[in-house]
Amino acid sequence: MNKDKALEELFLAQKPHFDDSAAFMASLTKRLDGVEFIKQHQEATLRRYKMAMVVAFFVGIISGAVTIAFILSVPPEVPLFTFHVQTGIFLWLAENSRMIVATFLSLLMTLGIICIVSNVQDILHMLNNQQSYKYG
Repeated sequence: MNKDKALEELFLAQKPHFDDSAAFMASLTKRLDGVEFIKQHQEATLRRYKMAMVVAFFVGIISGAVTIAFILSVPPEVPLFTFHVQTGIFLWLAENSRMIVATFLSLLMTLGIICIVSNVQDILHMLNNQQSYKYG
């Protein structure tokens, strides 16, 4: 109880002094300009991220289509890559080149999809943070 009274007296004893000086207004304007600059910078960054995602998506679609068309257009008996040495591991690589390339392309597309999903989630997280700062 005594602590509450002491705190109340402490707060009542403090009389804040507000001054409408030009220096305060200039400082406030400068800070608001800084906030606006940061907001514009974040919006520009988000636009660049979105544009990069769209470009990456279309480049991936086009390159994937070209690669699949190439693999499907080559006869199955012809290996995709050959070595002029017919021994050991090189012979096995030449015989299984289609399977190796198909596996590599599948892994590459999976990695691309994971990266795209991760980037979209990062962008959505940034948008949510920006909106929470705006309204919070």
